[in-house]
Amino acid sequence: MSPELLNPRHTALIIVDLQNDFLHPDGAYARGGDTNPEAVALPKRIAPLAKRLKEKGGFVTTTRFTLWPDAHGEPMISPHLKAMRPFLTRGDFAPGSYGQANVDTIVPYVDVAVDKVAYSGFFNTQLDWVLKRANITTVIVCGIVTNGGVASTVRDAHMRDYHTIVLDDGCSAFKRAIHETAIADMANIATVTNCTLITQQLG
Repeated sequence: MSPELLNPRHTALIIVDLQNDFLHPDGAYARGGDTNPEAVALPKRIAPLAKRLKEKGGFVTTTRFTLWPDAHGEPMISPHLKAMRPFLTRGDFAPGSYGQANVDTIVPYVDVAVDKVAYSGFFNTQLDWVLKRANITTVIVCGIVTNGGVASTVRDAHMRDYHTIVLDDGCSAFKRAIHETAIADMANIATVTNCTLITQQLG
């Protein structure tokens, strides 16, 4: 990707689901015994890029996976997710909770956070509206998991005609082989690069 294709003032970083309930030692996934050390390392790798993009006039957005409570306070969990993560319970990823919040490392750089109920950051959210209002034409996508929230968001960004970039070392899946397969698949519709190169390109 040549430098002239990346104008910071028309570029947004989309950080997918780097939330306390996914990554914090006291979060829902850690309590359920479902941890991902590679994912835990992502915020410190992504934060310098978010900081640099902000300094250059760019835009930083995040998605927050959310389990909305029903009339009885129980989380409305899709059947496939409940089957995969039976440990999720009342209060996990609840709107406005500490668990639903983005991890502290990236919070200082976030312009807009959107709450989502499915994999893609664009599905039933205001993300596209916000990006269009901010005159964004290029999106850089990172976060978790590579084959889930990241891949779905990348495909939806591509369908909406954004110039789409995905950060190989800014994403993680529960297995390295799954991550690599997802990255290779996304390379068909997005530019694949890494945090260091993009940060350098911003000057």
